[in-house]
Amino acid sequence: MAKARIIDPGAFSARLTLEGPVETPDGQGGAERGFAALATLWAAIEPVAARADEAAGTLPVSVTHRIRLRHRSDLAGGMRLRKGGRIFAIRAFRDPDETGRYTLCDCEEIRP
Repeated sequence: MAKARIIDPGAFSARLTLEGPVETPDGQGGAERGFAALATLWAAIEPVAARADEAAGTLPVSVTHRIRLRHRSDLAGGMRLRKGGRIFAIRAFRDPDETGRYTLCDCEEIRP
């Protein structure tokens, strides 16, 4: 078993909204995908890397973050976290020390 890491509760200083995907019928046999708020939570956000990818003569920047939050058993693929106008798509999540206390999310910031 992994050694439990002590985390300062004061590190959870970012107020985030957990959002899940929802589909609504578009009236033509298809569906429109959106997101609905599921929960509000406290988390710690740590920027990890920034990468510029050239596409069509522009340089869009991809920024990744590690977001640590208290353990949640309801996380699933396709969910995202929101902080005001900033959106963090959850790419992967795990229990970092296998104690069931925290969840570590690998996220990519989506820039509209």
